[in-house]
Amino acid sequence: MVKKFFKKILIFFSVVGPAFITSTADNDAGGIATYAIAGAQEGYGLLWALFLITISLAVIQEMSSRMGIVTGQGLGGLIREKFGVRLTLLVLFLLLIANIFVTISNFSGVAAGFELFGIPRYITVPICAFFIFKTVTMGKYSKIEKIFLFSALFYTSYVISGFLAKPEWKEVWKGFIPSFKATTDYIVLMIAMIGTTITPWMQFYLQGSIVDKRVKISHLKYSTTEVYLGSFFTDFIAFFIIVATSATLFKKGIMINSAEEAALALAPLAGKYCSFLFALGLINASVLASSIVPLSTSYAICEAFGWESGLDKKFKDAPLFFSILAGVIVISSLIVLIPSLSLIKVMFISQTTNGILLPLILIFMLILINDRKIMGDYRNSFFQNLISFVTAGALIILTFLLLYLGFKGI
Repeated sequence: MVKKFFKKILIFFSVVGPAFITSTADNDAGGIATYAIAGAQEGYGLLWALFLITISLAVIQEMSSRMGIVTGQGLGGLIREKFGVRLTLLVLFLLLIANIFVTISNFSGVAAGFELFGIPRYITVPICAFFIFKTVTMGKYSKIEKIFLFSALFYTSYVISGFLAKPEWKEVWKGFIPSFKATTDYIVLMIAMIGTTITPWMQFYLQGSIVDKRVKISHLKYSTTEVYLGSFFTDFIAFFIIVATSATLFKKGIMINSAEEAALALAPLAGKYCSFLFALGLINASVLASSIVPLSTSYAICEAFGWESGLDKKFKDAPLFFSILAGVIVISSLIVLIPSLSLIKVMFISQTTNGILLPLILIFMLILINDRKIMGDYRNSFFQNLISFVTAGALIILTFLLLYLGFKGI
């Protein structure tokens, strides 16, 4: 009995990687800024929404994971085979634009984080860009995966920040009681939380990395467990980001517009260590996401056109895969060095493009995962479809509402 238990544990850890890394990288510079602003602006009032978002994230990620394991193909390739080249080109074009802006926003997070320690972006951004490319192209997926998993440990800095802020825990738990404010700021912030947690790039990266890792169908249940744990972990970190800013900035009525402003504002209220850990977390999150998002772009484009892809390949075997990866990193890091760059505008363009793309990706995923020829006996059950369609429907409605409010200039 004990031997069987330990065997299951070993199998689980052999599968761990893709889902946990994807979920962790989801807490990027834009995500940290969104959660920090949510805490500063609404206190604990949006924690109930975070709980529902976690369930939605788990549902969508499980579908991506299952499709990758069962088909042995990435999402880009499945979309091309099912929906044709023209529609695939449209999806890939929108994904490329969105991912470049997401990567720009993350390199901006790298720059802002180091500038809090007095180091200029003209030094840190080029060094980080070079470090990211060298790390990602070191030639062995298993080694790269371990580095990504290790970086996830630094997210615990936000947990420590949350405790250092000394919140009133009774008030924190009240935040899980559903409430609603009929104000524009509240609605936009709630939609932004959803938009920053469930993104198109995640689906392409997760499925592509699962194919890269060659996870077996017999290990499906272990991969599903990893998806659920990863979804919980990413929003567990988000919870403490909200707690840290709620207990300090919201309490004092201090408004912020970015994660770096949150780190600076925390120092006089919760101590320099809380501010230091918040800034350290921002740097780590930005570097990790600046590695993962360009990778998701390479996976998506190469899988869609049947080009060689994968981190286990050498440059001569998959030149386009590594060229796309390098292109996204170089373009994004160079744009961040522009002195007059507005991070808020970058994040808005990123959210808008993702907002147009996300409903389309979710519809494609639901059609693909219910196709008997593609998924066989691993199609969604009635219960899974019910949850998936409700989740997708809610996301589509809220995404279009975000776009409407955005174009209205709110």
